[in-house]
Amino acid sequence: MGFPKILFKIVENRSCPLYAYNESFSLSGIAIPLTNDTENSFITTSIITYPAGKKICKILNGDLSRLIMQYERGDKIPLCMISCSGCSGSIRMEHSKEDHLQKLDDNTLSDELGSMMHLLSSFPFFKHIDQKNLDKVISYFKLNRYKPGEIVIRKGDPGGRFYIIVSGSVNVLNSGGIIISTLDTGEVFGEMSLICNDIVNATIQVKEASSILYIDQPNFHKILDIYPAIQLYFSRLMAERLNKSNKIRAEDLTSGIIGNLSEIPPEALFQTLNMNNKTGILTITDLSKGTARFSFRQGALIKAKYDEFAGDMAFYQILKENSGRFRFTPGIAPEDFSTPEIGFFMKLLMEGMRRLDEGKNQKIN
Repeated sequence: MGFPKILFKIVENRSCPLYAYNESFSLSGIAIPLTNDTENSFITTSIITYPAGKKICKILNGDLSRLIMQYERGDKIPLCMISCSGCSGSIRMEHSKEDHLQKLDDNTLSDELGSMMHLLSSFPFFKHIDQKNLDKVISYFKLNRYKPGEIVIRKGDPGGRFYIIVSGSVNVLNSGGIIISTLDTGEVFGEMSLICNDIVNATIQVKEASSILYIDQPNFHKILDIYPAIQLYFSRLMAERLNKSNKIRAEDLTSGIIGNLSEIPPEALFQTLNMNNKTGILTITDLSKGTARFSFRQGALIKAKYDEFAGDMAFYQILKENSGRFRFTPGIAPEDFSTPEIGFFMKLLMEGMRRLDEGKNQKIN
């Protein structure tokens, strides 16, 4: 059957048990209403081609077939993004009319980004990249333009991209739609949901016409691995975000703090202590496996013990906890002044969140 085919490509993957990022599906078909004096009929056919070697998903079949019924023919479906209805995980897919159109867009984008090189090199994010590697890092990004009032990301959506504002400005909205801050040229958003494998925690709405760079999750982690200097940038940025949200105020840390993991997750607690260069002992009780103890020296994690785990493994294990009481007590023993760090904190955090995400996927499978 010679129905025109369109292509859908996975651009976000939130623990889907069947498919992977960047895999493609083709869709074709027709939907025909038949009406006469005696009866009304509706005939539809959908042809969905899955990635080679992958199983067929009935849920995704229904989602894509509904597009045929809505637009009557595959080639009438407009450029769009859709999310599957979801099971134990979900995916988000993007439709572009033709492969060659995408290639033309990529070439145009490459030329445009080249002309922006001088501007981008002055942005705080790109300042951490040496000049000889700057064009390589920028090549991982794509560029979108937005009109005033458009929503870039919405609170509660799965996180999938990191954004840098090239021109214009955006408003950060809370769950009630109230503006809580404004981000301008050179500022970034979306990084927390990627690094912490969490949902988007605020809505971003365009304030004035804006050009915004973005990078997807796989490439985001790729450049973090290749360029350690960017890890330091995000480490500082995450601390600023956490401080602004008032989850823990820095001045409270000087005399010690007491709280609950139900109010602040372990990764946020550790991040705040790290970026405020605190020296002391963090004790966490009422955990699923007893009590945990962590020592910090000027923000560096130097000792970690939880259950039978020690060092980095204890740190990875504590990230799984979501309830328990914690106390931070300033000061460490003199013999710990020269104790080596367990590891670079940002790298520990990212590895821990990756393991946590993999653990969730294994439970699903």
